[in-house]
Amino acid sequence: MKKLLFLLLSLPFAGFAQQTVNIIPQPVSIRQQSRVFVLSANTSIQYNPQQKELKPIVDFLNMQIKHIAGFILPVNTSKPTIFQLSIEKLAVIGDEGYGMDVHPNKITIKANTKAGIIYGIQSLLQTLPAIRTNARLEVPCMSITDYPRFKYRGMHLDVSRHFFSPEFIKEYIDLMASYKMNTFHWHLVDDQGWRIEIKKYPNLTATGAWRVDQTDKIWGSRPQAKPGEAATYGGYYTQEQIKDIINYAAIRNVTIIPEIEMPGHVASAIASYPQLSCTQQPQLLLTGGNYSGMSSNYCAGNDSVFVFLENILNEVLHLFPSTYIHIGGDEVDKSPWKNCSKCQARIKKEGLKNEDELQSYFIKRIEKFLISKKRKIIGWDEILEGGLAPEATVMSWRGETGGIEAVKMNHDVIMTPGKPVYFDHYQAGPEGEPIAIGGMNTLKNVYDYEPVPKELTAEESKYILGAQANLWTEYITTAEHAEYMILPRMTALAEVVWSLKENKDWSSFNERLQNHFKAYGQKGLHYCPGNYMVSIKPSSQNGKLTVNLSTEIINADIYYTTDGREPTLSSNRYTAPVEITSSVLLKASTVINGRIMGVQAARQSFVMHRAIAKPVEYTNPVSRYYMADGPNSLTDGVRGTNAIGKFWHGFSAKDLIATIDLGETKNLQNITLGCLQNYSDWIFLPQSVKFEASVNGADFQEVQIVSNPISINEKNAQFDFKASFPLKQARYIRVTAKNNLCPPGHSGAGKPGWIFADEIIVD
Repeated sequence: MKKLLFLLLSLPFAGFAQQTVNIIPQPVSIRQQSRVFVLSANTSIQYNPQQKELKPIVDFLNMQIKHIAGFILPVNTSKPTIFQLSIEKLAVIGDEGYGMDVHPNKITIKANTKAGIIYGIQSLLQTLPAIRTNARLEVPCMSITDYPRFKYRGMHLDVSRHFFSPEFIKEYIDLMASYKMNTFHWHLVDDQGWRIEIKKYPNLTATGAWRVDQTDKIWGSRPQAKPGEAATYGGYYTQEQIKDIINYAAIRNVTIIPEIEMPGHVASAIASYPQLSCTQQPQLLLTGGNYSGMSSNYCAGNDSVFVFLENILNEVLHLFPSTYIHIGGDEVDKSPWKNCSKCQARIKKEGLKNEDELQSYFIKRIEKFLISKKRKIIGWDEILEGGLAPEATVMSWRGETGGIEAVKMNHDVIMTPGKPVYFDHYQAGPEGEPIAIGGMNTLKNVYDYEPVPKELTAEESKYILGAQANLWTEYITTAEHAEYMILPRMTALAEVVWSLKENKDWSSFNERLQNHFKAYGQKGLHYCPGNYMVSIKPSSQNGKLTVNLSTEIINADIYYTTDGREPTLSSNRYTAPVEITSSVLLKASTVINGRIMGVQAARQSFVMHRAIAKPVEYTNPVSRYYMADGPNSLTDGVRGTNAIGKFWHGFSAKDLIATIDLGETKNLQNITLGCLQNYSDWIFLPQSVKFEASVNGADFQEVQIVSNPISINEKNAQFDFKASFPLKQARYIRVTAKNNLCPPGHSGAGKPGWIFADEIIVD
């Protein structure tokens, strides 16, 4: 088998310059010939009728052919050309791989299972027109051997914050399947809407599926519903609709995993049945992100809650055949449990240490029930808190740390870190882009993602099942907007999780993607044509500050200015790193075929000061996910913007303590630390910032403490903590920023937030 694998891998890859077959994701091996197969009414689909599992696939293929060509191919008849499907025993390619050979008179797709046959068909369909034409349907003669790198290749959709029609769910599944994504994570339950019919508890949809319409307001600014206001916004899926969607997905080899949230994010259930919460107080359905005075957790000390959930899960299990059931487990505000006599009695009775272990008890109890039904649970990485359930699979979203921890405990993991696979984040701009929750995950960020962390050994990496992109819909209220946010980023993730790591090539991917853009346009799909913003990356070394400019757009030029004016075709053309010697505003634009692209030029201010390019030492490490431009980012002269993924050092749960060596004793009068607040991303201005100075690096003297004057509930803010003092001599500067906790009413209330800092300015 190893020899066969070597032969397959040694075949010439069409994923590079010579490729004209624009298949995404890149196959393991592909050899193209000069001739073509003509698909016409004179082509017969042939398969062994005893392989009954192929019958729905034949119907699927004919449905696609009819859409493109306007005719249906006869089955198992004598025709001049043949399209043959066959399930056989083949080495190497596994359960989802396929082999495809296209000759002038015959197309053959072989696989070990029907899944492989479907994927072979999907590859072939990518060589045909997207819509009906009168042109000949020509398929290039070629030979493909293909199989996936990861077995879990997922896309998520939140239908709680916005309800999407069954028709759109099918479209979403079609898009997934066309790029060989095999798992649809259907987020059916959350605080703002319950979307699945549960016959035993009809009020879950009668009440929990409908909220007061506040869609004209930003999510975090929506007022809570008032008694008497009509709840008209929402919807839900009947059990018959769900069965139909599950069957539709199964034909396309897409498994649907339902998410039924617990023990938190269930304000919709509590609005329907108030007795499920610790307070048991009636409440209206949440309209947005304002949680003030609202209950969003089940009472973990109330046995009737578990009866309720088991009854719900019984109906869910009857509908969904998936091995996995997602139970959420994220962002649980445990403060109500601390004040609940039933929850405290549960902690005492079960010998638990605290509320974290109470959450673990909750999850383990649900897992035990699901295991009894021969199912398994998936939970977000918070289910690690208090102890991981014995057979749980962890979905790592808060970076990769939780996933790494779970792997070290021999648990399966699905990687879905906010950076880069949260598709509700901006992918371009943000100028000119539809409003998003924040962050920046570009197409290239997604394509460059490697789901297996470097910290894992080869043996440990086997626990990484794959990766998934998440589409949360607080800011997405239309099908068109949802399409735009996943296209084309889903294609990049598809190549990450399907193609061999060594086969990935950004230039090749871009070339192939252009043909898919044409298909999106022909189908009327909404997509992002590209991230035209120039990446401005500073580098500070040995007291010298330079700037590298780059663009994701292949074969594009960059023009820039340093005098604050907008770039034109007469401005400086970028050819080498730009040296910064004074405080300037640099602007840069991408140029394609003599045309400046994008709504607004990328811009970055550089502030020269006495600590520029000086080394920084940290008492607590910078988060590996928010390194900005490296370890000296706090002395690179760069001020941050509202885009949290750029030029901000992130510190999670601990204080920022940074020490700078100026290299020699200097006269100082001002020290400034720039910080960011972004409420929805758990980023808060520090409580206070202490500034200290030293001549010898050992004996530090406090020069000033600056308190935070801005409310922790402010949604977005940037603030400079500035210490001004009489002229003082010092060589070393130490800055300590005190971390804040997420405030009451926040989804992470009581948990440590993040500190984001951009620059320590010394004058």
